[in-house]
Amino acid sequence: MGQSTSSLGSPSEFSQFYPSYRFKLNSSAVIAPFELMEEPESSENVVVGRDYTADLPDECLASIFHFLGTGDRKRCSLVCRRWLSVDGQSRHRLSLNARADLLSSIPPLFARFDSVTKLALRCDRKSDSIDDDALVLISIRCRSLTSVKLRGCRELTDLGMAAFAQNCKGLKKLSCGSCMFGAEAMNAVLDHCTALEELSVKRLRGLHDSAELIGPGAAASSLKSICLKELVHGQNFGPLIVGSKKLKTLKLIRCLGEWDKVLDMLGKFNPGLTEIHLERVQVSDVGLCAISNCSNLEILHIVKTPECSNSGLVCVAEHCRLLRKLHIDAWRTNRIGDEGLIVVAKQCPNLQELVLIGMNPTSTSLAPIASNCQKLERLALCGSGTIGDAEIACIAAKCSALKKLCIKGCPISDVGIEALGFGCPNLVKVKVKKCKGVSTEVADWLRDRKGSLIVILDACEIEPLDGNGSEPGVLESGMEFPPIVSQGTMVADVASSSNSRMTVFRTKFGFFTGKNLVACTLRRWSNGEDDSSNSNL
Repeated sequence: MGQSTSSLGSPSEFSQFYPSYRFKLNSSAVIAPFELMEEPESSENVVVGRDYTADLPDECLASIFHFLGTGDRKRCSLVCRRWLSVDGQSRHRLSLNARADLLSSIPPLFARFDSVTKLALRCDRKSDSIDDDALVLISIRCRSLTSVKLRGCRELTDLGMAAFAQNCKGLKKLSCGSCMFGAEAMNAVLDHCTALEELSVKRLRGLHDSAELIGPGAAASSLKSICLKELVHGQNFGPLIVGSKKLKTLKLIRCLGEWDKVLDMLGKFNPGLTEIHLERVQVSDVGLCAISNCSNLEILHIVKTPECSNSGLVCVAEHCRLLRKLHIDAWRTNRIGDEGLIVVAKQCPNLQELVLIGMNPTSTSLAPIASNCQKLERLALCGSGTIGDAEIACIAAKCSALKKLCIKGCPISDVGIEALGFGCPNLVKVKVKKCKGVSTEVADWLRDRKGSLIVILDACEIEPLDGNGSEPGVLESGMEFPPIVSQGTMVADVASSSNSRMTVFRTKFGFFTGKNLVACTLRRWSNGEDDSSNSNL
């Protein structure tokens, strides 16, 4: 607009805003933007050795530190005493290696980090973990803790956890895994931590007796989420589950025992749940019918529960009309199919995410789903022998709101993929895995026809040439189709007292089978889109 480069001001004025200018830079690439600026003849306004960050308030410096990674923050804390102090006072999250030798470092450590509210203590299986003394000392030095994660802390006992709970009554989130304490410790937490909202328990080794009941305790009035994983006596938490009147989320994953009775009580006394995950647990249609009493249910996962059938799914669909996300892994039992899905199509018009694995749906059920569920945005079809070109063509023609489509292990060909090129106007990403009839040529064609579409065919990802499209950018920042993880084996460190029971469970239910497409896809799909989904309801 007619202004010359001299409008930037003199170098001395420029250095007031960019103090680093006082240093002589030899890189021509760096000084190129300032080539027209003359070298300052005097340094009247430049104080050599001055700390220009001294003019920044501590709050501003702390805000800058929050943009740095862990390594950079550590290095910054070594610059000077002030930076060390600001870094310590502004750290609210801390993750420590919870070995036994941590005890001696606790006083100076928490003297520096005196504002920690979220603490993670992890110990590997080859090392001795912290004991009760260390945990109690932490609770004394850090009474403002709101979130605690314990992993592999095998030396902690019921007494230590009880003392910890008394000192940290403001705790809102507790996650413990591979620990040796039991029901007494859990009851102490529930009695003293009256603000507890989230509880996650995995492989708790101290539960040896099915008569050791847990809860509900004082925390029952605030608890909103319970997640139980790989427990031998998971039903011990039954009183807590039923008694938590504000409970919204319940996840039961690979827990031994029969759960129909607990779910029946849950449906009668606590029908306010909005999210339920049932994965590799002994649940039948009786349990699903009990869940149907939760009329506000929005998210339901039924994963590898071979006793569930169309009857249970029909009961849920007829009573839970607000359902937004439905994930079913039928484990190729053929007990859930078109019959149940047709009722879902008729009764659940708000469905936005549908994942079907190990099932054999046909156009008989997919057509009404595509027609009636106008908000369906995410669809995954995996391991089905009945999903062919006709079914994909049906989806392409009727799923106008569909944005993400994942197909794995289905007998489709190039014909089905070509149908996507003429339908699904809002489609932004397609992933095709282990479909031998699909060629790379049709993937190229589909990308060319829909320039903003991302197509992933097995290990080959074809990105759109035009990187200016807004939708692909939103997709990448929100959720991503995960890589397919082949089934593997996870090593379990199980107490010797429960080895026989765990062996039986592994034999029946594949207890330690690795993550598959269900867990990966759904976990990623759930992130980044809940806000927009909730606004539509």
